[in-house]
Amino acid sequence: MFSFRLLVFIVLISCLFSSYSEVVEFESANPFSLKDIIANLDNQDKQIVTGVLTIPENVKGNKIPLVIGVAGSKGWGSHHFEYLKMYQDAGIATFQLQSFKSRGVTSTVGTQNTVTIPMVILDSYRALEKLSEYSMIDIENVAITGWSLGGGVSLFSGWKPLMDAINSEYTFAAHLPMYPPCFAEPSILDFTDSPIHIQIGELDEWTPADACLDLVSLMQDNGVNINITVYEGAHHSFDRDSDIAIAENGYSFKDCRFKMNDDGAILMNYFGIPMTNWFTQMIGFGMCASRNPKYGGHPESREKSFKFSIDFMMDHLFDNLDGNDEW
Repeated sequence: MFSFRLLVFIVLISCLFSSYSEVVEFESANPFSLKDIIANLDNQDKQIVTGVLTIPENVKGNKIPLVIGVAGSKGWGSHHFEYLKMYQDAGIATFQLQSFKSRGVTSTVGTQNTVTIPMVILDSYRALEKLSEYSMIDIENVAITGWSLGGGVSLFSGWKPLMDAINSEYTFAAHLPMYPPCFAEPSILDFTDSPIHIQIGELDEWTPADACLDLVSLMQDNGVNINITVYEGAHHSFDRDSDIAIAENGYSFKDCRFKMNDDGAILMNYFGIPMTNWFTQMIGFGMCASRNPKYGGHPESREKSFKFSIDFMMDHLFDNLDGNDEW
């Protein structure tokens, strides 16, 4: 009897102090490559995707901004949820995109082909369209952030050829990619006008910082509103609360640099063959990538990253709100 009463008490307390959450369902598709979106979107297999919308209890005003979060190749981890909770505590709604779970996948480490960045980019825009139906969400003030694979989503969701192909009525107000793969250089360096900021570790082997520095420099030269923070001494997933470990069978892309043509096809080194399916991608990665990269927390960088992230969201999601100066 005691244990039952304790359980009831815990449930009641949780109801009193927790935010409101709802599972949201929408239709997306399964494009393997960016080219599938740009050249053949209408013919992609349909896919039902879900996400968890959380509305914080401390909101003010009639409409609130929102952050869409996108997990990395290992799926959702505790540090991801810490970011979402931080945003909620600041009065920002969050949407936990469940692209992996919706496709029956738990991890893409070592393959990167069961759930791809293009699939999740399309998911993010379809989620944005679905969330526009919620009257409490300020759809003009929605940011996207993601880690590793999700970092690639939050970076390349701002690529104009892709945005034009998806042809959504809605766009993201800000992009915050966390250690994204930057080693595919687009031939068209035309990106969103919204601010983009990359955070990445100096010692990252999985998604190397040097590739991001080079890409950011090219994008800045072409007038893109992008910046980058490189954390000294930090590895991939530096914002985890964990020791450095080896990602067994994970890819290390330190020696990989690819070109991406106008229609979104990433080209294999040396041969220039488009890597637009799992087989050609496997061959292309095998020609330059090694295995077993390091990853794990770096306390100093972790602290700085959380601080920068909340400041970035507050700067770009609240400045444009009318009549909410009290936030």
